[in-house]
Amino acid sequence: MKSMHRILFGFTIGVVFAVFFLAVCARDTDNSIALEIRESDAADTPDSMDQRRQNEQISMSRQNAITRAVAHISPAVVSINTRKVQQYYRENPWAYDPFFRHFIPRYDRVMREVQGLGSGFLVSKEGQILTNQHVIDGAKEIMVTLPGGEKFEAERIGEDFTSDVAVIKISGDEFPFVHLGNSDDILIGEWAIAIGNPFGLFDVSAQPTVTVGVISAVNQDFGRQDNERIYEDMIQTDAAINSGNSGGPLVNSEGKVIGMNAFIYSGSSSGIATNIGLGFAIPINRVKDVMTDLLKHGAVPRDFWTGIQYQDITSVIAFFLNMNSTDGVIITDVERNSPWDEAGLEIEDVILRIEDIEIRSSKNVDALKERLTLHSGAELELTVYRNRRIYRALVKF
Repeated sequence: MKSMHRILFGFTIGVVFAVFFLAVCARDTDNSIALEIRESDAADTPDSMDQRRQNEQISMSRQNAITRAVAHISPAVVSINTRKVQQYYRENPWAYDPFFRHFIPRYDRVMREVQGLGSGFLVSKEGQILTNQHVIDGAKEIMVTLPGGEKFEAERIGEDFTSDVAVIKISGDEFPFVHLGNSDDILIGEWAIAIGNPFGLFDVSAQPTVTVGVISAVNQDFGRQDNERIYEDMIQTDAAINSGNSGGPLVNSEGKVIGMNAFIYSGSSSGIATNIGLGFAIPINRVKDVMTDLLKHGAVPRDFWTGIQYQDITSVIAFFLNMNSTDGVIITDVERNSPWDEAGLEIEDVILRIEDIEIRSSKNVDALKERLTLHSGAELELTVYRNRRIYRALVKF
């Protein structure tokens, strides 16, 4: 009987171990199958590889020259907000009173504070910013906002009303800054990217706004304006430029600044500047020349023509100088140590050409003086008649 119990006990223990072993083996088999399924799912099939390749191509196609240029330039584009005090006159309500009109002026002078806005771009890691002069003209306070929303109060470094260029500065260092290109290499029809603060939208998102177009034309001369500003050799673009874009950069597809947005032709009669595809930017090479003077002198020297005096040639003067015509102007005085003197010009020399402009009378020279915006480092090539010979003189300012 005892032996029977031992046998049953041993048999029971064997069955338990057998069941446990089978359960373990089954679990390992399931894990192995699941692993094989996962490995199979992870394996790249031709279809999945094609899909992945297409996704990569789509992603790459979104990254083009324009998006790269914008990503490169945008961190250095700033919003400029100004506070100005404006003076105006309003009619006194008592001016027509039969009694009081004898004692009070007809108009009252009123001072009011106005807000202005514009754009600019950092040109050095030390915080120097280029913008239009009309953006900061008369401002009591100049506030600069960087992408991201950080604000700084800016100080004037220099400004030039005539060329409409100004340099301001914010305190700090290691700021992002743009790379200035060469506006002489512009191609008509190439991409043009305008970045700035139209209608103050920069302050809404703390990021500059981007519009894209092409270079429509170059060397657009508007000459001296009624307000005495001079806009010459302007770049025309159909990239949308609106109120608030003034002073912002015009950028090419290489991410280099080729111009400073200045003004537009508007089809609106409401007084609000709206874009109709005719925007104009100051060539960056001209801006660089003006910036050099502003950083060095705080202003642009414009007294270069005071070193020389001239007059028209009469028939008597032409006869005396053995000239066949009265074309040109005769020099009557040269200031000592002036650029004209250092170029070798003398009294009784006759200027026949200045650069590629033929000089027939003093009116041509006066018109050229109005048109040219000379600056420190500029040069003028003159064609001069002296003692029956023609020679060239290079005047360096």
